[in-house]
Amino acid sequence: MNVIEKFFSKYPQDKIVSWFKTICVAEAVSWFFLFTAMIWIRYDREGLLPTIYIIIVGNIHGLFFTLYLLFLLPARKIYNWDDEDTVFALLAAFFLFATIWADKKLARFDRDEN
Repeated sequence: MNVIEKFFSKYPQDKIVSWFKTICVAEAVSWFFLFTAMIWIRYDREGLLPTIYIIIVGNIHGLFFTLYLLFLLPARKIYNWDDEDTVFALLAAFFLFATIWADKKLARFDRDEN
């Protein structure tokens, strides 16, 4: 974890927050397209186009999923998340559009005021 903290320490906090919010949306959208690929290949198992589509979308989603998990560590520090919030943010990566929820509900500085 020191390597990740050392890497992210080079960037200002507002830039990391902006990247995290963008990655939350990108991960959710790529998850949706991966889901559509799974449905498409279910109905056309022998087709070449669905196979190519699922390979490309799967790789893109894998990239955004990995970036989301990597950005959880600095986001935890920036937003002062406790363990429960971190677990919810981690679990959000596994449900459709839940990373957008994590972006809107957990990734805020004014959560204690509500």
